[in-house]
Amino acid sequence: MLIVQKYGGTSVANVERMKAVAERVSKTVKQGNKVVVVVSAMAGETDKLINLAHQISSNPREREMDLLLSSGERVTSALTAMAIEELGHKAVALTGRQMGIFTDAVHTKAKIERIAGERAKRALDEGYVVVVAGFQGITESEDVTTLGRGGSDLSAVAIAHALNAGLCEIYTDVDGVYTADPRIVPDSKKLDKISYEEMLELASLGSKVLQTRSVEFAMKYSVPVVVRSSFNDNPGTLVTKEDEDMEKVVVSGIAHDVNQAKITVMGVPDKPGIAARLFKGIADANIVVDMIVQSMSSDGKATDISFTVPKTDSKKALKLTEDIAKGLEARGVDLREDIAKISIVGVGMRTHSGVAAQMFDTLAKHSINIMAISTSEIKVSCLIEAKYTELAVRVLHDAFELEKAA
Repeated sequence: MLIVQKYGGTSVANVERMKAVAERVSKTVKQGNKVVVVVSAMAGETDKLINLAHQISSNPREREMDLLLSSGERVTSALTAMAIEELGHKAVALTGRQMGIFTDAVHTKAKIERIAGERAKRALDEGYVVVVAGFQGITESEDVTTLGRGGSDLSAVAIAHALNAGLCEIYTDVDGVYTADPRIVPDSKKLDKISYEEMLELASLGSKVLQTRSVEFAMKYSVPVVVRSSFNDNPGTLVTKEDEDMEKVVVSGIAHDVNQAKITVMGVPDKPGIAARLFKGIADANIVVDMIVQSMSSDGKATDISFTVPKTDSKKALKLTEDIAKGLEARGVDLREDIAKISIVGVGMRTHSGVAAQMFDTLAKHSINIMAISTSEIKVSCLIEAKYTELAVRVLHDAFELEKAA
């Protein structure tokens, strides 16, 4: 069958790691499979390019940033193709443009609109291993775009769907999806399988295993995804459709995210349309807002509105909010970056009561104050001070007995 394999930055960090990737690809080909390989830039390379850009300009144009950052994956794809050919296989490296990955024109965080894939299909039919530079695409007007942090995951899942692959394997530096970050909770357990919905929540809540948009895409098109380590042959975690067994487990995992910032607009007049004006301005700048809390003053004439954004967008969001707040006659705007979001996730929450209460009680017993709360059918998230992040993860992992997970 056709298999798409994606290798992250640590998996292609140097020439020796690329040779190891080539060996794994060769093994897959020898088993009778056609293979498309999607690669990220070498570990640290994207950050180096960003630093170079900021040595030139404090605010470089996003179009030029995309052209610059796309070079990291191009280097890796060419070298990986060379490594595969050294093992006796035919291989061809393709850029996002050559692969036919067409996106919208939102630079640095473009969305895939379609994948042509004709060139890759021809190469596969001719017996080539196709190595694609991940994280990138091209607009209809031929400008290079990038898909945002972790975008190679999205490239792989989208290519798997476009080429009707039987499996999409995401190779990273961990064995699969764990009940919590093993660096914080040493007795966390690897899950054999997890539902698309749970994985989507974990990814959006700070788990670095898979990019959020790649999970959304996989769920929408039912692309079977396996998360595996490129450093060993251990079985990974299958991300798939929900089944009855999954609902028996109340909480599947704990996620944490320290890359959040909280902006508070103080003393906003309590009038219809105020929130709409505030958040429309932020949305128009393509900044994603997560948690929102509105608190009413005792006299009912003014309110404080707090919301969280990714820390990478905090300065941009602060400037926008300050400009909007002036028109709203607000008293002021405050930015706080020493915060973290702690979340519990599990499809079993739909059929079990008292889960949120147990979470709040556990945090209270350890004197961890909750600043904001958001919930969905299968998750509960709390905003806390960043200094309590690791403690919160450990005590919640213990409280829900996740060390016993299968």
